[in-house]
Amino acid sequence: MTSPHTQAPAEGEAAAFAFRLEGRCRDTHARAGTFATPHGEVPTPAFMPVGTRASVKGVDPEQLERVGTRVVLANTYHLVLRPGEEAIAELGGLHRFMGWNGPILTDSGGYQVFSLGHMTKIDERGARLRSVLDGSPIEFTPERAVDVQRALGADVFMAFDHCPADPLDRASVEDATERTHRWLERCVRRYRETPTRHGPQALFAIAQGGAFEDLRRRSAEEIARHDLVGYAIGGVSVGEHKAAMDLAVRAAAPHLPEHKPRYLMGVGTPADFARSIAAGVDLFDCVTPTRHGRNHQAFVPGGRINLRNQKFARDAAPLDESCDCPTCTRFSRGYLRHLCTSGEMLAGTLLSVHNIRYFHRLMEGARAAVLAGTFAAFAARLVEADG
Repeated sequence: MTSPHTQAPAEGEAAAFAFRLEGRCRDTHARAGTFATPHGEVPTPAFMPVGTRASVKGVDPEQLERVGTRVVLANTYHLVLRPGEEAIAELGGLHRFMGWNGPILTDSGGYQVFSLGHMTKIDERGARLRSVLDGSPIEFTPERAVDVQRALGADVFMAFDHCPADPLDRASVEDATERTHRWLERCVRRYRETPTRHGPQALFAIAQGGAFEDLRRRSAEEIARHDLVGYAIGGVSVGEHKAAMDLAVRAAAPHLPEHKPRYLMGVGTPADFARSIAAGVDLFDCVTPTRHGRNHQAFVPGGRINLRNQKFARDAAPLDESCDCPTCTRFSRGYLRHLCTSGEMLAGTLLSVHNIRYFHRLMEGARAAVLAGTFAAFAARLVEADG
């Protein structure tokens, strides 16, 4: 029985989401579209800043909106640890909790199963791992991952998957990929039978397959059997060479449903974006812009610069003459270097704000190029500039 504060379960939720394809590149698989969610539309290709603990490090929601952010990501595992999904649910769900009115996507915790492999045990039921806070035991199962994300209330939440420890070990990759498919069956079943608590939500499936073309293709085709709002490519950017990552993306993307959004998890760099958009990917997330910002590095046309370098001490120019972000329109490189070398917290915020805007501008440029029929040349320039 559904309480007065919940809505009907998942069967009707998909109607709250839509993906419109608005343009295609004739020379690549690049697309331009719009992903509509209950909390707003997301023009694609799009970059999602990472707010692991319901906060994009050093950047507040108003700053995110100002630089063009449409959707942010948060992490299920870390929010379970602190403050707990029920605390967030009682405080109105993630949107109210973090003061963000746009769409939110939550990762299921599958990546933590991979990254905390030294303290994780996996079997058919799920994964048992330890808290990074106090070492206490935690169990994640497909059902638990769905229940937690229902409580969090993100617009989009991810199925629980098994990311293989070594993407080049075929036996372990096959095992993890087949388990991911079985876990997806359980996630979908739980999603269909449980009510939403904070408004309509969409479940995305995740394809695995390591660095093996046939396994990637098989996984993409398998998850596409489920009629879901969107689909993701997982298990990339986990230590493999760029060539292996590109192979995985090129092998999987064409076999995901054409009229649904495709999300590449945890990637990456400007060159990664160019190659992956060319393969047909629509959505991206990574910690790169904020992590580099906190480490005093800024993305500019032609590469990255380190603001701690002495040569910027008396540089009156902005980080990027072409950039419209608050950092570039107000502050000089000399001032930013002063903040960096003085240990001021503001340095990381201003550089993160710029880097996020830089990533959004890349996506805006890619979208415009697809619509104008010039994406192939745009991507080639981006790959060359980023190395």
